Amino acid sequence: MTKRESISDFLSQRKLAIVGMSRTKNKFGNAVFKDLKAKGYELFPVHPEADAIDGARCWKDLGSLPDPVGGVVIVVPPPEAEKVVREARAAGITRVWFQQGAESPAAVQYCEESGMSVVQRQCVMMHAEPVRSVHLVHRWLAGLFGRLAK
Repeated sequence: MTKRESISDFLSQRKLAIVGMSRTKNKFGNAVFKDLKAKGYELFPVHPEADAIDGARCWKDLGSLPDPVGGVVIVVPPPEAEKVVREARAAGITRVWFQQGAESPAAVQYCEESGMSVVQRQCVMMHAEPVRSVHLVHRWLAGLFGRLAK
């Protein structure tokens, strides 16, 4: 699949897990959660210690989700990413979106060797429609400088 096809396939999944929300409200994982939620996605936040964040119930790990999900958005530091993708594979999740800066070479390699679909070096908020505000400007700039997925 091309990057563009992988992005379209991922975003066509309406049930997604998100790993990387924080109890600190202004973190990027929380912004991704709010953006995708506002766009109609059914989201399952995963946090190893929190029962809820901003009123959203959290699950301890990907294996404890109550329903199957079509993919996982990963918004954690790169050293944690490989553990998350291994957990995703064990839970039967085959689509992974590494939010910019979350990917590690080992995590990406594991996904590719395991036959998982990977989106990396792209911001999910620049692709999930409708794209609004600053993310629309970011998408335009990424296209202008040849950094938008093709």
